Amino acid sequence: MARVSGDEYLLDTPVVRGFVAAVRAAIAAAASPAAACDAIRPRFAELLADPAWLPQRYQEPDPDSGMGGGIGQWLLFRAADRSLTLFALVVPPGSQTPIHDHLAWGLVGLYRGTQDEEIYAQAQPGALERVEARALAPGDFYSLLPPRDDIHRVRTTSPETSVSLHLLTNDTGCVWRHAFDEGTGAARPFRSGYVNVDCADPGAA
Repeated sequence: MARVSGDEYLLDTPVVRGFVAAVRAAIAAAASPAAACDAIRPRFAELLADPAWLPQRYQEPDPDSGMGGGIGQWLLFRAADRSLTLFALVVPPGSQTPIHDHLAWGLVGLYRGTQDEEIYAQAQPGALERVEARALAPGDFYSLLPPRDDIHRVRTTSPETSVSLHLLTNDTGCVWRHAFDEGTGAARPFRSGYVNVDCADPGAA
């Protein structure tokens, strides 16, 4: 499969380019993923607090969602080597994601609406346990540092659609991850996809 030769800015604005440049500098200077997340936190908080930079197009649900429930995953930036992505996850009122993992470290924060998040852990394969639940409001964000807190499910609790921002160190929508059965803990292959990019043929739709 042919690969895109350069970085992809699906939302190509000074805000996104400046944020990505700051993130890359922080990662290059950090001694660990945890240190990188700490260094990125102020810029990520600024992005979550700015109501003007994310066009409405990237806050719309997806009727053909790979996650179901009209959930849309909009790619905003992807590095040429697929080592970094920024995307918006749009969850309509009452919808929830499957229980899933990410297989990458990074930051996740709420931009619009409210959500409940449930965090799970696997003591051993096939044994899934809910270890934490928390309510999220706009501006709230957290680090993903696998294996800790990598498995979760989110549900929109607001009357309006929720939008969360994800900065993760893989091509999250196109890599094969895992979704989990809540009752049995069984894992199945899972690829969420993007609304605006075809995983089989990288590039804007």
